[in-house]
Amino acid sequence: MLLSGYEAYSRLAIVLASFVPTAEDLDRGTQYIYDGTLLPCWSWRKHRELYSGKHKTTGKNVQVACDLYGQLAWISDPVDGSRHDAHCIDESSVLVEFPERSQLGDKGYVGKGIITPIKKPECRDLLDWEKEFSSQVNKIRYMIEQVIANFKTWRIMHTDYRRPLDTFDTTISAVVGLNFYQMA
Repeated sequence: MLLSGYEAYSRLAIVLASFVPTAEDLDRGTQYIYDGTLLPCWSWRKHRELYSGKHKTTGKNVQVACDLYGQLAWISDPVDGSRHDAHCIDESSVLVEFPERSQLGDKGYVGKGIITPIKKPECRDLLDWEKEFSSQVNKIRYMIEQVIANFKTWRIMHTDYRRPLDTFDTTISAVVGLNFYQMA
């Protein structure tokens, strides 16, 4: 019996779910680096919640975590693309059990209790020590950018998703499952 694309992805997502770590599976003694990425889909005019003003396209946002050695550790469930990384990280509850200032992220997570580069105040330039601090954070944070780039080598994760919109979350789950299965 031949399965449709959606049925195949749906079954894959179910079978591979045990390989996908959840937020609760992350080791509370490990320092992780977080970042969000947009997985693009067709422009769905009736779904303005998918439009990302930053990326000027529609899609779903996922949060990604890796350890300091660049090992992918976790990928969140997809959230509408119009949502900011700070909202998405809160919705995932991934930071709940971690001590304050023990995790790293970009400026999109300012105020979330994790180490971020320092934002430039409107009234002055950054001081030398602030520039150096931000530079050091970014030297560590580059690992998550590489992890996301590696995840997006799956073609379906970096090109517009053209199948029916209601199948997108299942497809993302299947690809995330395949990615973690491949790592096992």
